[in-house]
Amino acid sequence: MKRVVLCLSILICPIVWPGVPAAQPGEEAPRRVYETRRLNGAPVVVDGRLDDPAWNLVEWSGDFVQREPTEGVPPTAPTEFKVLYDDDALYFAFRCHDDPALVTSLLARRDWFPGDWIEVNIDSYHDFTTAYSFTLSLSGTRGDEYVSEDGSNWDSSWDPVWRGATRIVADGWTAETRIPLSQLRFDGAEEQTWGLQVHRRIFREEERSIWQPISKDETGWVSRFGELHGLRGLQPRQRIELMPYARTRYESYQREEDNPFRDGHDTAVAGGLDGKVGIGSDLNLDFTINPDFGQVEADPSVVNLSAFETYYSEKRPFFIEGASILNLPVAPAYTGGFFTRDKLFYSRRIGRRPQFSPDLADGEVVDRPDNTTILGAFKLSGTSAGGLSVGLLESVTAEEKAAIAAGHARREEVIEPRTNYFVGRISQDYDEGNTQVGAVLTSVHRRLADTGIDDVPRQAYSGGLDFHHYLHDRDYRLEARVMGSHLRGSTEAIDILQTSSARYFQRPDNDHVDYDPTRTALSGHAGSLLFQRTSNSRFIGQTGVAWRSPGFDLNDMGYLYSADGINQFTWAGYRWRNPAWIFRSFSINGNQWLNWDYGGNFLSAYANTNWSMHLRNNYQWGGSLTHTWEYTSNNALRGGPSSRWPDDSEYSLWLNSDSRRTFYYGFGGYTDQRADGAGNYREAWLDLIVRPSNALRITLSPSISQNRPDLQYIATLDFAGTDRYVFGTLDQRTASLTCRLDLCVSPDLTVQYYAMPFVSSGRYRDFKRITDPRAERYRDRYHVFSGQEIARDAAGGTFQVDEDLDGGMDYEFDDPDFDFREFNSNLVVRWEYEPGSLVYLVWAQGRGDYALDRRNFDFARGLRDVFDTHPQNIFLIKVSRWLSL
Repeated sequence: MKRVVLCLSILICPIVWPGVPAAQPGEEAPRRVYETRRLNGAPVVVDGRLDDPAWNLVEWSGDFVQREPTEGVPPTAPTEFKVLYDDDALYFAFRCHDDPALVTSLLARRDWFPGDWIEVNIDSYHDFTTAYSFTLSLSGTRGDEYVSEDGSNWDSSWDPVWRGATRIVADGWTAETRIPLSQLRFDGAEEQTWGLQVHRRIFREEERSIWQPISKDETGWVSRFGELHGLRGLQPRQRIELMPYARTRYESYQREEDNPFRDGHDTAVAGGLDGKVGIGSDLNLDFTINPDFGQVEADPSVVNLSAFETYYSEKRPFFIEGASILNLPVAPAYTGGFFTRDKLFYSRRIGRRPQFSPDLADGEVVDRPDNTTILGAFKLSGTSAGGLSVGLLESVTAEEKAAIAAGHARREEVIEPRTNYFVGRISQDYDEGNTQVGAVLTSVHRRLADTGIDDVPRQAYSGGLDFHHYLHDRDYRLEARVMGSHLRGSTEAIDILQTSSARYFQRPDNDHVDYDPTRTALSGHAGSLLFQRTSNSRFIGQTGVAWRSPGFDLNDMGYLYSADGINQFTWAGYRWRNPAWIFRSFSINGNQWLNWDYGGNFLSAYANTNWSMHLRNNYQWGGSLTHTWEYTSNNALRGGPSSRWPDDSEYSLWLNSDSRRTFYYGFGGYTDQRADGAGNYREAWLDLIVRPSNALRITLSPSISQNRPDLQYIATLDFAGTDRYVFGTLDQRTASLTCRLDLCVSPDLTVQYYAMPFVSSGRYRDFKRITDPRAERYRDRYHVFSGQEIARDAAGGTFQVDEDLDGGMDYEFDDPDFDFREFNSNLVVRWEYEPGSLVYLVWAQGRGDYALDRRNFDFARGLRDVFDTHPQNIFLIKVSRWLSL
């Protein structure tokens, strides 16, 4: 991907590689300067021809150098550019010298960066930390990103309104762009200096060249830019953009007799407003009223057999754009691990599926909304010339009710209260970004009065402080975070939190916390301390600690996998980033982490290594090894005592072919083998991509997995006042096929189709109950029910246990076998009929089948079965109009 060479996304550890000579980190190149001039006559016509007389006012600048694959050498073909400006816009002209028969023009949707392209990065605040990136492909496809953290973060959700045009000529290709000043932020000084970088890609060589040399062994990106001089008399624009929309939606589904809510179809018409207002030169206010996200792709299907919530990535445009400023993870360690998943703000909480289900009497049917209505939301974000960054998000969701009917009787029941969500973050840079201090606060307020809901907190707060500081010319970085949370609610709500999978206060051997079912509040704290060697060396590393107290909780506004933990971690890596022997680049890393609970009980130890090789033929391959020594789990018995589990070894390998080809592919495999016969997991995947033309790309991604744990949790049951933890041996097989079709008729008209059939089947056998969860020998930790102790009640769909063999049933549990079959698809036609104005045509289809099939697993048969079910179809037309005031 385009940003791999600019971000700390490939992490590596020290090794000795025979045949590779040692080298010192690159020295910083002198800062280059381009002198622009004001355009006083007719504006440039953006057609890619470069024949406007105005271009004669300024000189060409070139002398680009390679950054990829070989740093510092001359590029395959030279590049030149010019810059002009007027009161309204910045204009760029490019001459990309090349053989016109060899250049690559690939059409794609916005932000895909296909084929040959030219790119401009502009640090208009000249804060050495943030920048705006504008990429124009030879095909005319535009890409744009907001760059922050000195190049560590590239946010492609930023979609400014600008223009560009290209043209193939006798000595290569040319391009022109017009970037409105209203899309940039800058101060009002009479004479200004902006940071500038120009970047070119030659697709066939997979080569990148840059105007301002920046060594791959130097830390940072924006802070190393050249400079754009000659900007005088520019005034920040009061930016006001409105985008009203209208949407009509038709839904069809299977009609249900005796259900007045399911008559076979629904129709709805709606409208709303999105907007962006510039506040001074520093801040933007984005708002949305009654937003609609009908064009957003469906989430992938998944079967979650764990006690923990599935994490889904955000896809809704309003919440994606500018999200980086509100992102504050608890422990962003390179090592990975469950403790790195936690974050204070998880935007999928806003507008989620209603959390509660109504209590239904016999004969009642229900109609409930799929998602909570977002009445409105706004974001305030920006960075001042003094380095102060601000991000605020406020959103209100509606009270949602389920309609319930029985014959002619009707009633309603609240299933989600009206809720206010707030997150605010500020950070201040010092010493050109070498030091940063920040703070964040989140709050959730629910109106629970007269709703009948008492299972969730009435108020939830979290917040924190963070600090980072670069040392020794950015060779090293120190980071620290400290956070707290406080929740208030009914005794029922706080009891649910205490007994949830994040903490299990009720565990009988949990002697370092006090479980109190009468509590009406819960508080906790968390944080992390990290020290790392940064990317200005082939050898880099990170070490640190993190913690989360037992009462810490984020799940009303953020995402918390598990509280009650202390983690130590170390990561070290090595990378070679210039071609050597058969490699374009390679990297390898090793890491370890240790975990304790807050009572000081040692839980687990992990070690891991990963490697990645980028070959000269543009193939890439890599893999990983992970080992977990025998460990203790505080959550495997789901509220029961802690338990011991055998060693665990994980292996993975993957390979990707040359993505420049018309047909390319990738494949890989992963296996997890547990000691003492405790089970295994196997997974394999394949990606097949074909480009029949420069405008069409087809992707097929099948995957298959087999999960065979010897102990899979089923239920906790009561027998004579004593808990019984029932497990079974599971044989789960899962297969899916992700299909994508991307057709780009023009840079402004695209068609995308996504489809995913998914089949997962699970069969349980050898049912067991836990007897001694911490026994020395694995087989002594459980008892397998004999045929005399357990029997299946086919009519009732349960298993009945006669533990004391007295002929009576002591307890029973539902048959846990399952067959989950689902098909989801989206067809989206997107037309930008005028700059910033859009039409969406959407067809979404979903099919589901949950019937138990006792035959052997068969993906093809499961697929046929799901297509035999009646589909739910949604047809949507959405029209928006961009207005700049």
